[in-house]
Amino acid sequence: MVFAIDLAKKASLLNEVPIGCVIVNKEKEIISYAHNMTIQMKDPSAHAELLAIKLACKKLNVLKLIDCELYTTLEPCEMCQYLIIQTGIKKVYFGAYSDSIMKNKLKIKNNFLKRNEYYGGINEKECSDLIKKFFSDLRS
Repeated sequence: MVFAIDLAKKASLLNEVPIGCVIVNKEKEIISYAHNMTIQMKDPSAHAELLAIKLACKKLNVLKLIDCELYTTLEPCEMCQYLIIQTGIKKVYFGAYSDSIMKNKLKIKNNFLKRNEYYGGINEKECSDLIKKFFSDLRS
């Protein structure tokens, strides 16, 4: 998670929403990583999770990441959750909870529980503070 936080900080320096994502294999070796790039790439789908998953699939030359785990600094949005499910990632670890996602928490958590182990609140304060500061700075 520490590396994902470093990636989130890098995203913030690029005026991107500070979210970082790391994918590791079962030996805990880093396969891929990314931070949000929606603004840089002018692509609303260029979320950290999506970019890291695409890179991992390309690097491993596979469509499924069954033996991989995903670490991200913010609870994945529904688009990223769908991709996580489609690629067969079994364990998802995230830092901060997303307020917009919290409204649908039960629905989303049940979706994950069918196929994934889902762990939230890892380094939550640091992850949450990064996002809060980013949006506070935007408003000022």
